[in-house]
Amino acid sequence: MKISVVIITYNEERRLEAALKSVSDVAAEIIVVDRFSNDETVKIAKKYTDRIFHRKWTNFADQKNFANSKASYPWILSLDADERLSPELRDEILQIKEGEPEYAGFSMPRQVFYLGKWIRHSGWYPDRKIRLFRKDKACWEGEYVHEKLVIEGKIQKLKGVIHHFTYRDIRDHLERLNMFSDLGAQKLYAQKKKCRWHHLLFLPLFGFTKYFFLKAGFLDGFAGFAISVLHGYAVFVRYAKLREIWKKGERIEPFPG
Repeated sequence: MKISVVIITYNEERRLEAALKSVSDVAAEIIVVDRFSNDETVKIAKKYTDRIFHRKWTNFADQKNFANSKASYPWILSLDADERLSPELRDEILQIKEGEPEYAGFSMPRQVFYLGKWIRHSGWYPDRKIRLFRKDKACWEGEYVHEKLVIEGKIQKLKGVIHHFTYRDIRDHLERLNMFSDLGAQKLYAQKKKCRWHHLLFLPLFGFTKYFFLKAGFLDGFAGFAISVLHGYAVFVRYAKLREIWKKGERIEPFPG
């Protein structure tokens, strides 16, 4: 069983190398699809692979499907540049490689490191993702944000976690929320959804309540409080931008150029 590791990138010089190191023991090859980064991303990738492709951005799902199409082997491990295989997950995958699994894919929990601690609640854990799968049984779907992997066949759960270093700090979190709220507003607009006053008033409050109380964010201390507040804020901004789109009568391009 040989595994092609696929990663899509854009200006990931700070995080990419750690991701590539974490898969070096399990990868028969590494595929990097880069969106014309203007930092050292490609230079770093070349230390680990010569299978680097440059491609203009379309959307997350399309970019990942293109990356999958370049894989030489029937099994794919899809990783983001801000993710790492934990030692336990790496060992599990190495054991799987010894045979030919009967499953179409494997899911694994993902754990975020945020504001100096591992998040264990707040709706961010276990956040199970299917990342190891047969190439001919899987396809990414979704035109905007939060792409989804659709699998044809049985899924087996693994215990080892993906370590996720998604936000460096609150400033980075806010910047990413701004980008994803653009995409979320576009998706709502494409679905002909309208922004009503209750979306701006009650949905953000419900978002905070859900993540802080129902998802036990309070057990994560200040980090859980920040996650819950910013989740409510993200909901508000998404609908505020939706209202702005309808008012302007035009769509916002998420990635100009």
